[in-house]
Amino acid sequence: MPKYNFTVNNRQVSVEADADTPLLWVLRDQLNLVGTKYGCGVAQCGACTIHYNGSPVRSCQLPVSAVGTGKVVTIEGLSEKGDHPVQQAWVEMDVAQCGYCQSGQIMAAVALLKKNPKPSDEEIDSTITNICRCGTNVRIRKAIHLAASKGGKL
Repeated sequence: MPKYNFTVNNRQVSVEADADTPLLWVLRDQLNLVGTKYGCGVAQCGACTIHYNGSPVRSCQLPVSAVGTGKVVTIEGLSEKGDHPVQQAWVEMDVAQCGYCQSGQIMAAVALLKKNPKPSDEEIDSTITNICRCGTNVRIRKAIHLAASKGGKL
C-alpha cells in the first residue's frame, strides 16, 4: 500500500492508504480527526469541508494521493480550545441544532471571511453552499456577520 506524507493541523503525518481513498476517511479512520463529517459522499452537502492549502475543499472527493505536500486544516486545527472567532460566533448565535453539518459550515465560513472580511448576505448565500437540513441558515448568516464585526484573526 502506498505511503503519503503531508501536513494536517500543522503536524506532519504519514499514512498508508490506497491512492483513491478519500482524504475524509484518512482523517477520520487513520488520524482520529472525527470532527470532519461524512454527509453525502458526492461533495454536495459540505459536511466534510476542510481547508486544503488555504481553500475550502470537500474531503469526501479529494483522494489522499492528490494531497501531495499540501497543508490540510480540519475543524480541530482552527484553534486548540475551540475559541476561533467563527466558533465563538456560532456559540453566541446558538447556530447548531443537530450540529452534524456545523464543522463543515464553520470551515466554509472561515474561508469566506479570510477572502472577504465583510461579506453581504448575498455573498454569504452564494459562497456558503453547505447544506443544513435543520434550516439554521439565518443563524449561520448572523454568526458570519458577528464574526466579521469582531474582526481579529480569522
